[in-house]
Amino acid sequence: MKTISNLLKIRWMTLLFLLVLIPGKTANAQDYRFGIYLNPVISWFNTDIYEVKNQGSRGGIDINFTAERYFNDNIALTGGLSIINSGGRLINSSPSVFRFKDFTTVVPADYSVVYKVQYLSIPVGLKFKTNEIGFLKYFAGLGFDPRVVIRGRVDIPAADIKGEKAMTEIKRLNFGYHLNGGVDYSLDGNISVILGLGFESNLLDLTKDVGDQPTDRTSHKFLKFIFGINF
Repeated sequence: MKTISNLLKIRWMTLLFLLVLIPGKTANAQDYRFGIYLNPVISWFNTDIYEVKNQGSRGGIDINFTAERYFNDNIALTGGLSIINSGGRLINSSPSVFRFKDFTTVVPADYSVVYKVQYLSIPVGLKFKTNEIGFLKYFAGLGFDPRVVIRGRVDIPAADIKGEKAMTEIKRLNFGYHLNGGVDYSLDGNISVILGLGFESNLLDLTKDVGDQPTDRTSHKFLKFIFGINF
């Protein structure tokens, strides 16, 4: 039932994204802006049980294409398509079995499992901008992020495993939210440079609880350094 609910959420968010891109009869060209972003990412895990916990962050990159439809000069409905390369580290206070497609391995207690996760995300939300002050406009945004894991691999140094496919231990569908803010610096006409910071978090569990593994909820969190061009 959870999988069906997640699919419905993703379908509704995708529909909302398409509505952003489809011009209305009364919309003018200046009502729309598009953007290309290349955002460095720091990501980490958060768990809800003591036995399994985060052991540090990992760097990554977010490649993001956006569309903004403005209701007026200060408020826009936003949609986009994003590929996020991210990861994190988890440790278990007890020995645990990690199951791959063709084999299993035992991870000793207090040794890390390094996750490398790639998402396809469809962020949808609202963006608020100030009036122009000099060449600057300040903005803030918030919204939801239906996303699908398109690649999942792990390193387990204690077992000499590196870059092994691990979708048997990672849930494919997820759903999150984002908050961001920054400045919009006008260059010429509708072209502007975007700089800012963003925070994102998954709302659903990322890891599967297979066999006798402890039941936990592992959420994935992201800090983004926003760099982009809008036109």
